[in-house]
Amino acid sequence: MSENRTWTRRNVLRTGGAMAGVGATAGCLGSLGSSDREAAYTVSMPPVGEVEFPGVPETWVTNNGSWADMGVALGQDPPEGVWLPSRYHTQYYDEIPDVSVDKSGMTRISDDGVDPETFYEMDGDVHVIDPNFLTNRFGDDVTESDVEDIENDIAPFFGNSIFSTGYSWHEDYPYLSLYEAFEKLAEVFQENERYEAFVEVHDEFQSNVEEVVPAEDERPEVAIMWAVESEMGSFSPYLIGEGTSFKQWRDLGVEDAFANTDVRDFHSTRGAVDYETLLEIDPEIILFRGQEAKTAEEFQDAIVSQMEDDDTARELTAVQNGSVYRGGPLYQGPITNLVVTERAAEQVYGVETELFDRQRVGDIVNGDF
Repeated sequence: MSENRTWTRRNVLRTGGAMAGVGATAGCLGSLGSSDREAAYTVSMPPVGEVEFPGVPETWVTNNGSWADMGVALGQDPPEGVWLPSRYHTQYYDEIPDVSVDKSGMTRISDDGVDPETFYEMDGDVHVIDPNFLTNRFGDDVTESDVEDIENDIAPFFGNSIFSTGYSWHEDYPYLSLYEAFEKLAEVFQENERYEAFVEVHDEFQSNVEEVVPAEDERPEVAIMWAVESEMGSFSPYLIGEGTSFKQWRDLGVEDAFANTDVRDFHSTRGAVDYETLLEIDPEIILFRGQEAKTAEEFQDAIVSQMEDDDTARELTAVQNGSVYRGGPLYQGPITNLVVTERAAEQVYGVETELFDRQRVGDIVNGDF
């Protein structure tokens, strides 16, 4: 696919549209008179190269909650559609004053495959999706020709798959860190000052996190897996890697219980581990992904209770010590990362103090920065 992408949308940008769900005022192009917001500009990011925008996008589409959260942090309307709305965990915004997102009308892009017509129905001003994700993961549904048609008929693609480094097709171009990707999206929405305000919050947050992380020999071994309530006893293992979905665990410096074993990451093998394997490793803390829609109490009732009732699982140190927790989402943006890292610090280190200023985050989203 071409490295030089130009937005050729016939109708340029729609005007009008009100903020729906987020307690903030997005820069609606129809109400803007400043030439700096209406002038054409370009933003560059691998693998899409230089993308030209004739004006600031109003509506947008993205493939996961990482980018959706970035957009919310930048004061934008929520996206018209995401890959799987169920994995965009908007309940994290309950922690932030005056920020909320209603995803009830959000289009689910992936529905037993991907139909290119869905992009025409959503009619977004930009598709914040790595086009290689579409053509490599769903090549039977979306071809390079389909991607080019969508760009020519509707709007460009602008994305990089950042949550995991386990994709072989991503080896030809660099991954971005969470804040590198966030900065690129801020350029798209022309919200650089909001981005810089978040950088300040994040820098202070990182300093606070560093203060609560104990010496290396005092950090626990954790096992991160994907669990399904109806299939307890067989779990997909995740080794802590460089993708954004592991940011909180890297920042907290935890030890990966699988790192020095024969267990391989689910992304590379599609393998599974059972209770017997876990008992051999016996991690101090067990973290289950796929459970973020549950409250802590619901997780205890649905997941932990099954382990306590299993003859093998109840022998695990983590079960005996009450150290089985929700393991965080696959997709993290700047707001989500603050919330889940603070929660993780409490889980693994017993930290009970706030590590970031929630009111400050809400103020930035709402334009006070």
